[in-house]
Amino acid sequence: MHSWLALFDSCTKISTDSRNITEGCMYIALKGNNFNGNEFAASAIENGAKYAIVDQKEYITNEKILYVEDGLSFLQDLAHAHRLRFDIPVIGITGSNGKTSTKELVKCCLEKKFTVLCTEGNLNNHIGVPLTLLKLKHEHQIAIIEMGANKLFDIDELCRIAKPTHGLITNIGKAHLEGLINFQGVLKTKTELYNHVVANKGFLFVNEDDPVLFKEATQRTSKILTFGQQKGQINGNLMKLDPFVHFSWRQNNYMSRHIKTNLVGKYNFYNFLAALCIGSFFKVDSEQLNEAIEAYWPDNNRSQVNQTKRNTLILDCYNANPTSMLSALSSFVEIEHQDKLAILGDMLELGQDGPQEHQKIIDFLKQHQIDFITVGSIFRNINPQGFERTNDLISAINLAQLENKLILLKGSRAIALEHLVDKL
Repeated sequence: MHSWLALFDSCTKISTDSRNITEGCMYIALKGNNFNGNEFAASAIENGAKYAIVDQKEYITNEKILYVEDGLSFLQDLAHAHRLRFDIPVIGITGSNGKTSTKELVKCCLEKKFTVLCTEGNLNNHIGVPLTLLKLKHEHQIAIIEMGANKLFDIDELCRIAKPTHGLITNIGKAHLEGLINFQGVLKTKTELYNHVVANKGFLFVNEDDPVLFKEATQRTSKILTFGQQKGQINGNLMKLDPFVHFSWRQNNYMSRHIKTNLVGKYNFYNFLAALCIGSFFKVDSEQLNEAIEAYWPDNNRSQVNQTKRNTLILDCYNANPTSMLSALSSFVEIEHQDKLAILGDMLELGQDGPQEHQKIIDFLKQHQIDFITVGSIFRNINPQGFERTNDLISAINLAQLENKLILLKGSRAIALEHLVDKL
């Protein structure tokens, strides 16, 4: 791998997308069910790539196209070898819900003091994590690596690549049950992060209000820093939802001022505490942490408020699972507003648990007398008045008649509820 690292050092960056070639980059061909990156190796060189890496010898047409046994394994091994060059904190963040928002909040807090490399967007899988690690440069002082899981052992695989020295699990919930089978599968997979951090003699950040995670962490190590409402070394007080979260926090003799955030949902309260916990651990000044939290503004359809001419929209339509859906609705119930409407999309990747989990959502809506509209075939089997697709809803209802409402948009990414924003 040493010689490959030398080749990597001579290139400007890594690209796995032949449509995204820049001068001097290294193109690594990957294969999927419906594509073969090897086919684009020659064109990558023509478009300016310094080297192209392929795993099918028939695509070697010049001396700049180099062969490896497996393109994905090569990408991961190269990223691991490059990561080992850096003796810096590498913070792994995973969880069923909130990991991307938490990652962004942690980044804002740590950037007050450090030069930070952070996962962009949600590039948190077996390809995204290596690509992030390969962006490490000598000016970076801390790396924040988001880790997602669709099936058993995914987190273990990512940790072997990233070798995290610090770890945070936001929560354990019902997500990706198609691949993770059940709650125990989710728990086993997510806590693989704890196993690796402990093996790397690292430090865990733990929500002490979560008895499952607190038990899992304390069984493994004493090197933890905890947070929570009453428990924990970092304590917080959720003051109000208007719909934005207002809170204060304390650590030892320090008590913060009233902090007004730009995120909605009481579920984000723990994401704030997690970011403050990590920032405090790395000795970022308390007032700078407050400034970082107050300055963060979401722009990724996660806990985002959009004030239109007619309504106030809460956009939380990047993803959805039973835990996050119920959490969003529980918070929605508590927000003071006279006229509320929930527009909910199907929660995908739940396997055989899908119908019963969607029924629980409908039951919650009726129990709390929340007006609602559903989109998606799973919801429609339970709620025949619902719509199959977002475009069907747009066509069938005069959305312009909806005025002065607080509207929650929550659903899996594929339902594309964000297309409703311009209509509301």
